[in-house]
Amino acid sequence: MKKVEDYVRSIPDFPEPGIIFRDVTTILQDPDGLHLAIDKILESLKDVDFDVVVGPESRGFIFGVPVAYAMCKGFVPVRKKGKLPCETISMEYDLEYGSAVIEMHKDSIKPGQKVVIIDDLIATGGTIEAIIKLIEQLGGQVVKICFVMELAGLKGRQRLSGYEVESIITYEGK
Repeated sequence: MKKVEDYVRSIPDFPEPGIIFRDVTTILQDPDGLHLAIDKILESLKDVDFDVVVGPESRGFIFGVPVAYAMCKGFVPVRKKGKLPCETISMEYDLEYGSAVIEMHKDSIKPGQKVVIIDDLIATGGTIEAIIKLIEQLGGQVVKICFVMELAGLKGRQRLSGYEVESIITYEGK
């Protein structure tokens, strides 16, 4: 039986020499790969008590929505600044070259709600750290964070210490 990592395309020297780009689109393109990835996330949440799934655009939507649907939970999108139509809260965070701002609707998380965050990849952990701050600002409690892939060499898991983090696939490098 194939594993999720068997569906990941690795592209050497992209975006720069020495980097191996891990392409999640090949998981999405294959019905068996997509099914397996979603099933693995569902399996990791089988004993977790939570109320809502949060996912950042765009690949957090792709993996988070089917999980929310399968577990009869709501889904809260986190978007880039200016993309959400109602009143929002926002958080600026640092990127490798510059910064970015993400937003959530102000009414998307209710005080006391238990939240699972789902995304495709953890690298440095900056985006998820900003999402955690937004959730907690609204009174939510992050109970688990799930990723399809982890680039362990970028130490994102350390940035999220204090939270339960699970990755389906872990690559030791960057």
